[in-house]
This record gives sequence, C-alpha cells and structure tokens, in this order.
Amino acid sequence: MKKSLLTMAALLATTLGSYAQPTATTPAAKDMIENPMLWADVPDPDVIRVGDTFYLVSTTMHLMPGAPVMKSKDLKNWETVGYIFDRLTDSPKYDLLEGTVYGRGQWATSLKYHDGRFYALLAPNEQGAMGDTYIFTAPKAEGPWTVHSRLRHFHDATLFFDDDGTPYVFFGTGEMCQLTRDLKGVVEGSHRHYFQREADERGLLEGTRVIKHNGTYYALLISHVYAPGRHRREVCYRTRDLNAKWEKNVILESDFGGFSYLAQGTIVDTEEGDWYGIMFQDRGGVGRVLTLSPVRWIDGWPQLGDEQGKVPAQMRPYKSGQPTTAIVKSDDFSGEKLDLCWQWNHNPVNQAWSLAERQGYLRLKTNRVVPNLYLAPNTLTQRMEGPTCSAVVCIDYSHMKDGDCAGFAAFNGDSGVLTLKKKGKATYLEMSEQKVSLTDREKAVTNVDEKMVEGIALTKLNPKGKQVWLRIDGDFRPGHHDVANFYYSLDGENFQPIGTKGYRMQFDYRRLFMGTKFAIFSYATKKAGGYIDVDSFDYKRGE
Repeated sequence: MKKSLLTMAALLATTLGSYAQPTATTPAAKDMIENPMLWADVPDPDVIRVGDTFYLVSTTMHLMPGAPVMKSKDLKNWETVGYIFDRLTDSPKYDLLEGTVYGRGQWATSLKYHDGRFYALLAPNEQGAMGDTYIFTAPKAEGPWTVHSRLRHFHDATLFFDDDGTPYVFFGTGEMCQLTRDLKGVVEGSHRHYFQREADERGLLEGTRVIKHNGTYYALLISHVYAPGRHRREVCYRTRDLNAKWEKNVILESDFGGFSYLAQGTIVDTEEGDWYGIMFQDRGGVGRVLTLSPVRWIDGWPQLGDEQGKVPAQMRPYKSGQPTTAIVKSDDFSGEKLDLCWQWNHNPVNQAWSLAERQGYLRLKTNRVVPNLYLAPNTLTQRMEGPTCSAVVCIDYSHMKDGDCAGFAAFNGDSGVLTLKKKGKATYLEMSEQKVSLTDREKAVTNVDEKMVEGIALTKLNPKGKQVWLRIDGDFRPGHHDVANFYYSLDGENFQPIGTKGYRMQFDYRRLFMGTKFAIFSYATKKAGGYIDVDSFDYKRGE
C-alpha cells in the first residue's frame, strides 16, 4: 500500500527535528537564492545560457545514464532534463565485469551551443582508447544526443567556438589546439601552451572553461596552490589575440560556510547583461556542492564574490515567480519510464528491471551471482542533499531466493547498508558498515569489509508480512559530521532505529570519488532468479 507524500512529510518533520519544520518567511525571503545553490554532489560544472534558459552539465563518472543536463530559468530551481549518453561501452568494466570504473568514466563535460545545435565534449578519466574524447551533438539540450566524433584524450577540456566558427579545445594545464571545422580532427601544428604555471603552483591548473566577452578571451581554471598563505582559488587568463601573451589574475579566493576554499566552474551572463559565477566546493560526505556568486567586471576582469570577494550566503533572486523544481525527487514508480532523477551504478542490465511487470512498482531481478554490493548490477541511486534529508523505500521482499541480498544504502566507498538477506525460508534485516578496497589502476574490487552492527529476524517479527519500509536520514549541516541514521518499519508509520547511530559518511577521491548516494539494490549470492518489488521512494529535504 502506497503512503501519501503528505503523510511522509509529517513523519519526516517529526523525526528530523526542528530544522525540518517549515518556517514563516516573507515572499522576498522565499525567493532568495541560498548558497550552496545545489547542496548535492554536482561537481565540475559547465553552464551556458540559450535564450532565457540556463543549462548545466556535471560529472557523474560511473553512474548511468551519464553527463546529466539540468536547466533553470532563475539560477535557483534546477531540474534534470536529460543525459548526454545512456551508457558507455568501451570496456566490460562499465558493466562491472573485469574490473569497475568507480571514480573514472565521464569527467568534466563541456557544454556549448553553436549554430542552432548543442555540443558536449567529454573525456573519460581512463588510459588508452577508453580515455579518448567524445564529442556529442543534439538539436536540443534534452536530446537525443549522438556521438559526432572521437579524438585523442583531452584532460578537463572545454570546447570553444570563436566568432567566426573556428573550433578550439582548451585542456590540461594551459594547453590548447584548433579543431577541424567538422570537429573530427586536430589541425596539424596547432597544439601549444598558452601559459606556463607559476613556481608555487605545483599542482595542476585544470577544469578549464573559456568564454569570450567584449572581444577578449577568458580562460578560467582552478589553481591548487601550496605556498604559505595561499589557498585553492580560481584564476583567469585573458588575451585579445589567441596567438599573443595571456595575462593572469586571481578572480576568486574565498572560503565559505565553515568549509575550505572553493573553485572550479564557470561564469555565465543573463539576457540583461548581468553575470554570475558557478563554482563547486568540497563538502565531505555529501560531495562537491555548487555555489552561486555575483560577477563584478573590474578593469576588464570578472571578479567573483561580493564586495569583499567572498561567496555570499544569500543572493537576490535573478528572476522571481518560477515553479519550484528539484534534482532529487520522490517516486511512486507509476510512470512508463524511469524518472530522470535516477542513475544506475554502472551500466544497467535492462532485461533485469521493469516498471511494467507489476504496475506501480519497480521490479529489480537478480541476474548475476556476485559476492558483494559493489559488484551488484542494477543498483539504483539518487543524490543525498544538505542540509538534511531523509528517504523511505517500501520493498516487497516475498520473491527473494535463498542467498539473495536486497535493500537500501547510504552508498559510497564506505557505506551504511540496510540489507534484507534470504537464508533458506527465513528473511533477516541487517544494518552493516561496508568498506570497499579497489586497485588503483583497474579499480577492481579486491575486498569488501562488512561489519554487521545489528540484525533482526524479520520472518519472526512479521511472519505473514511481505513488505518492509527502510529509511535513511542524512545530516550534512556544518559541525554535524555528515552522519546517517537507519530505521525500519513493518507498517510504514512506526519506525524503529537499527544499527549504527550517527554513521559517518565520507568522501574519498581515491575510490568512488563521489558524494554519498541513496541506493536501492538487489543481488544474488547463490542463484539468480529472485526479485524484489519497490513500491515507492519517498523523499524529504530539510530546510
């Protein structure tokens, strides 16, 4: 039986505490843009404007479909409207066979609009042919997108069309080259370094984004500086002639919200000629969040931040009266297609999931015997969000087979996991802490350390029952240590805590390189053929 969202909202407000309660605000306050603009894992952004609409693309690496495209009219309300590709097929690693692509795959996509078409350039963070650059094109941002060409690897690259249509790629640390007009090759002899990094910039300058304004070219890059008194920052190089010398300036060096310094992103203008900066900040377990800043043009440089050069906590609304949208959503699985808010962990096995076999439910069928969650196909994910969030899944587990594992997780390299385990005819619910070990090169799973914290015999508690409700609460408020708490219910109303209280969620760039995700999973450890039916995913974000 499905629970109404009104019931869920009341339940979650009670359990999350006062910060989940709605507060009376004036209309103007409600319209304010709060930073982080997107308090979720949305790294490596590129943002463009076409007409009155802003489009944003981000990195999702091993999640499929990949390279999500989001749109907004007001720089406050964003929604996912499509993906640049459904799956990548260069290697069986994308299918969780012969290794994995955790923390690899699609990185730092560049989005452009030129001569009535959208273009996207991305280079997977891989070696050899797997790392060759893709250029995709589409008639509209929502798609359909098609592969236009494959080129050599360009790290953290941006595609740029000059006023006369000449295409370029800017990439790496100060490298650039000209592309052929058909975007299918590199013009011979055009590769060059357009700047050399300074002595104290021992890290890469990367995440290049290039715009042209009033006849001047601007290249924006993140600078990892290790000199005393210097911080991570956004720098800008400019020139009026691509063959001439480029000047340099620091355009943002700001901490924000109790976290360290931020950088990497781009700037974008409005129809009225105002400019905004979109940069990401590392925020621990939730991942890399997006901030919005005003841009002040000073002496021909785009300076980000307020008058003190800091990212503001709030910004005046760019445009009022827009409908509220979100990139993380509840879902009752009643649609004919899977909602765009969902992404699979690696390529899905399409014949092993269905929205049609039982109307109003997502069916996840086991199709491959695997030893652990990190190799399980068809794990379905959505981002977790700050400042707080909570989600409940309702699962019919009556068709699981001996050895099957299914459930709900706060999924990352270190995961807090609620697992339904079928052992013979009995079903158990366990809360465990799981930690994956991966090889550096192939990202092969070498070990999963699973610590079972608490378990219950679900069959004994509810001998005639078929459904269970599993809930995960996340708290990413500064000073609250990125914790998750876990609950279960046999009726969808009365929830009992289980397992670790205050499980610490972590971000680890060496393994999955992502913020923690809600994950629904079902896999077989003995024999394929069992399945679960997911009735609903009910989500609430705290204020």
